[in-house]
Order: sequence, then structure tokens, then C-alpha cells
Amino acid sequence: MRPSPRHLAKGFLGRSVDEFKRLSTSSMFTGPKKILVTVNLTILLVLKAEGLREPTKPYILASFRDSKAIQDCKAMSDKDIGGFSTANLDWVPPSKNQTPNATGSSHGHAKFHGNISIELPINRPEVHRTGYAAWRTKDKGYTIFGKTLWDIDPYEFLALRIKSDGRKYFINLQTESIVPTDIHQHRLYAKRPGEWETLFVPWTEFVRTNHGVVVEPQREMLRQSLRTIGIGLTDRVPGNFELCIERMWATNEMKNDDSGFE
Repeated sequence: MRPSPRHLAKGFLGRSVDEFKRLSTSSMFTGPKKILVTVNLTILLVLKAEGLREPTKPYILASFRDSKAIQDCKAMSDKDIGGFSTANLDWVPPSKNQTPNATGSSHGHAKFHGNISIELPINRPEVHRTGYAAWRTKDKGYTIFGKTLWDIDPYEFLALRIKSDGRKYFINLQTESIVPTDIHQHRLYAKRPGEWETLFVPWTEFVRTNHGVVVEPQREMLRQSLRTIGIGLTDRVPGNFELCIERMWATNEMKNDDSGFE
């Protein structure tokens, strides 16, 4: 079992039990740790032989079909450094009337919205640039095995079910990097602004950045230790913005429907 949004609110003991179950299905251990997982791993391989093929089920990273998922995220903007941009992440219940290609959603979702301002704070001369807003998932806490992280290494794509207003958004990923301020980014290319669509981004196409600047040399993202995922707006165009997100998941198949989900 891997961490999922419905587990994020559990206490230390609950998270530890879930982490033990997840680790018991992993083959990334040697030495003393190997002894702890051998029995469970052997049973798993005999019954399912999953160790011989890539995962077929999607791996949910964030799902906003339930309103509680909003509590596991945080919104940010330049307001934190004295700027005047605003950022909100609210839950929107399912729409009752649905038609093909409708702008509404038959599922609950999150609405990331606010206003971008490039005005500089008068009393903060050290601030030279404003005009950004973002949201991300919160750190998932610790267990007796250490910090809870996502392992998306067995998957090829990040999938997102979104409805964009067409502005310049970026997907932001944080891992347990040596440099804690490093963020791996990829442009969120919406093909049908104003309509719901499913986008797929290969994990290998994310670029390592630090404070918005591409870092060289580029290092391979630590896909076994993904810490947070989120979306930011950095186009610095003053005015309102709105991006709706139903869910985000890791997958090996480019499917738009709900097939394969548990």
C-alpha cells in the first residue's frame, strides 16, 4: 500500500502501519531491512508476480473529489513577502447537469484562483519582484520508518485532470533533494482552455530549477522520494486567474477515463 490522500490525516501510528505495508512490497532493501520484508515480498510475488511487470493501476497523488483533500494542501503568493497577489484553493462540489465537453465536472474538484499583482511593497526595499501565486500538497508527516514520500519511479507519466483559463501555469515537484530549495518544473500546456481535459507529462521531461532559474548541471529527479506536488502561476500578468483540478496521478497508460482506478 502506498500513501494516498485518504491516509494523509492519520496519526503517527496509523501512518507507520501504512508505511510498513508499503515497504513490505518493495524490493529496494538489503541487509537487516531485507529480513523484515522477505516474507511479505515472497508471498506477494507468488500470488501476483507483480515484481516481474510494471504497475498497471494508476497511483493517486492528489484527488479533490472529496472536500477533505483541500486540508492537505496550502496556497501561497507574493503576499508572504509583502506583495499584493492573492491565492485561494477552494473545493467545488460536483455539477448536477452534465453534457459532453461541458465546462462543469461530474466530480468534486479544487479551484485555484485569485488575483496577480506586480505592485511592490513600499516598506520592503529588498523585494524587487512580485506577481506569483501557487499551491502545493503539504508534507505528509513521519512514521517509524521516517518521512512519508511517494515512490513514482515505476511510472512513466504524471496525469492531471484540469480545466484551465489558458494562463502560464507550471507543475512543481519537490523531492528529498540535497538542495531543499530545488524544484522540478514543467509547463502545464492546456489544449482546450475553459474545458475539462486530461494531460499527460513524462516524468523525464521535468527540469530542475532553483528560485525559478534553471540549474546546471541537470540531475535526474529522485523519483523514489517525491515529497510534494503543486501548480504555480508566474506569468506576472496582472488580473484574475482560475485553474480547476480534479486529480493528479502517476500512470503508465494514457487513458482519459476512470478505468483502472480502485
